[in-house]
Amino acid sequence: MADIDILSPGLYTSIQDQGRYGHAGHGVPYSGVMDSLSARKANLLLNNPVDAAVLEVTVTGPKLKFNSPTAIAVCGSVFDIKLDGGSINNDKAYAISAGQVITFGAFKKGVRAYLSFKGGLDSPEVLGSRSMYVGITKNARINKGDQLNLQKVSRQNYKTLSKVRFPSVQQTSGKNDIFSNRIEAIPGPEFHLLTEDQKKQLRTDKFTTSPSGNRMAMPLKEKMPNMIENMITAPVLPGTVQLTPDGALIVLMRDCQVSGGYPRVIQLTETGINRLSQVAPGGSVFFEF
Repeated sequence: MADIDILSPGLYTSIQDQGRYGHAGHGVPYSGVMDSLSARKANLLLNNPVDAAVLEVTVTGPKLKFNSPTAIAVCGSVFDIKLDGGSINNDKAYAISAGQVITFGAFKKGVRAYLSFKGGLDSPEVLGSRSMYVGITKNARINKGDQLNLQKVSRQNYKTLSKVRFPSVQQTSGKNDIFSNRIEAIPGPEFHLLTEDQKKQLRTDKFTTSPSGNRMAMPLKEKMPNMIENMITAPVLPGTVQLTPDGALIVLMRDCQVSGGYPRVIQLTETGINRLSQVAPGGSVFFEF
């Protein structure tokens, strides 16, 4: 019997770790958790390795039945989460008994949460990572009826005298606010080719995320003139902001390609990527250089 049964998968729930590195030369995307900080926090609460595989929950969460005892923690987006009908909170470890059911209801803040399990998920490892990606792993997301297994741990006693304190997801501000719409960035390789007015626009204007955004890219609705000459294909990374020929800005996310032929006008920091991954479609963002 598997450790976990997927009773309902949610909108887009996938297995992710900290990413698939060292294979960009073969065109393999990095993948991994969209909000790396929240995933690391979820693993830290259970004393897991920081790169242990977790479930990334997007907008609408899953319903899971546990067939084995374990412990869990949820970080990132704030959902209405029930464990056998009783509410549980973010940023806290919970012991789980066999037979219990966890349900993710409506999201309240942010759009991606990370559900960690004691020891991490024991899913197939491909090219050094358990991160799901179409064409690399069998599936790109979990489905109803799927079964998951957990890494074996030496003991089932989860009590500890130590505590981990994080800024409250309800009361964060400044650099600690994972839900801030101030997206940290630095100038990209082709930033210098922009006019002064364009540079000012990127530094000061409000931009709106498109409903078509996904794990590969986050298009922005506002456009700006592109007068930069065509360029040859160049390396891109998660967080690279490309300016397309029609003036659209596209922010590349974790599942992006490894090269592209559009000017790279901005590069998000890791914090910038984490924050953008928590912005709902139609949300407003500002680039903070």
